[in-house]
Amino acid sequence: MSVTETIVAAATPAGRSALAIVRVDGPLAATIATAALGRKSPPAEKKSTLGIWRDQAGAPIDQVVAVLWSAGRSFTGNDSLEITCHGNPLLVRRITEDCLARGGRLAEPGEFTRRSYLAGRIDLTQAEAVADLIHASSERALASARRMLAGELGRHVARWSDRTLQVLAELEAHIDFPEEDLPPEDPRGPAARLAEIASELSAYARTAKHDGALRAGLRVAVVGAPNAGKSSLLNALTGAERAIVSPEAGTTRDYLEAPVAGLPLAVTAIDTAGLRDGGSTVENLGMTRSLEQARSAHLLLLVVDASAEPPALPAELVALLDPARTLVVANKADLPPHPTQKDFLPQLTKLSACLLDGRDAEQLRAKLGDFLITQEIAPGAEELVVSVRHAEAMARAAVALTEAGGHLKAPIQTELAAAQARAALDALGEIVGRIDNERMLDKLFASFCIGK
Repeated sequence: MSVTETIVAAATPAGRSALAIVRVDGPLAATIATAALGRKSPPAEKKSTLGIWRDQAGAPIDQVVAVLWSAGRSFTGNDSLEITCHGNPLLVRRITEDCLARGGRLAEPGEFTRRSYLAGRIDLTQAEAVADLIHASSERALASARRMLAGELGRHVARWSDRTLQVLAELEAHIDFPEEDLPPEDPRGPAARLAEIASELSAYARTAKHDGALRAGLRVAVVGAPNAGKSSLLNALTGAERAIVSPEAGTTRDYLEAPVAGLPLAVTAIDTAGLRDGGSTVENLGMTRSLEQARSAHLLLLVVDASAEPPALPAELVALLDPARTLVVANKADLPPHPTQKDFLPQLTKLSACLLDGRDAEQLRAKLGDFLITQEIAPGAEELVVSVRHAEAMARAAVALTEAGGHLKAPIQTELAAAQARAALDALGEIVGRIDNERMLDKLFASFCIGK
């Protein structure tokens, strides 16, 4: 994988569309554009050039718009060319093959972004954010990816590194120049500063628990006794008549999934079979699957009929009703409440709703979103969420800084403290890619799209 080679790839998805883009990056970019467009000189830099793209035999392929960037001014730091053609896969293939015939080679997954990183145009957290931005499945995931791409985590890492370096410089001054006229060594100040950095790192590392919620979304299981209104709740959350609503108990025999509308996070609601003792063989099979969904869900929505006596729930379900991940929806709020409902599962958060005709749907979705954030099941809008890779490096840095502070307590072992501070700096460097780890880079960029 050499940056001196010219690489070529389609940057838009396969399939028919109005327009498509082919990217060329490397020393032959300007030469390819000049020859294929039949020009005597390269197209003007950073300006759209309209022309007919012709193959090496002179046969026209398509009318295109070409934009050329010179080395040092492009995303990758190399000469780069973007060719916008009509979105017929045949045309994209023909233009790509022509670029290959003129000396290019097919790009590997993530190679354009990797070149940008290797050229110092972006750090490793920003490179990862490119892929996150492409694959984001919700507004909250998009916002998080944009903050990473803007370099927010990289700036935090730079500040942590600078503060650690300041302490390390003080420690090494006393190690290397013990006879010089230096202020008396007082380990309390450096130890306190190292502890403060370690605490910040640990706090940021804990946000990685939300990484899966941003990437894959959350699963919310709607559970309860038969005829409590579970299917009505699913319809209210999704904003569509996805589940059959019937006064007949036991109509839901298997679980049904649908995306929740109106939330900044990707949330999937799962309507499950009513849970009760007895029932037919088919109904019991449905209840078994309901419990499986409840165990794997991030959140449980327990629907109860507030106008009736509290249901006798199976012990397997009651065992899953953790207050940190269970919200009780007291349905049929338009009817007088049953007097015993106030003593039903008092440890759980409850909200009242009338699921008839979906009148409380918007309020339900808003309260669901608030509960997810309050219980830290989902990240808040202003929370920077780090990846598992970032968190692992932060945790190692925090441990090293804590151990460094420990070496500054009696008996003071300045050399060991300095060694741990350097280990923390190495771990922080891994986050932004200051440590050259070829295998790690290969694994990371292999998950990118071709052409990105």
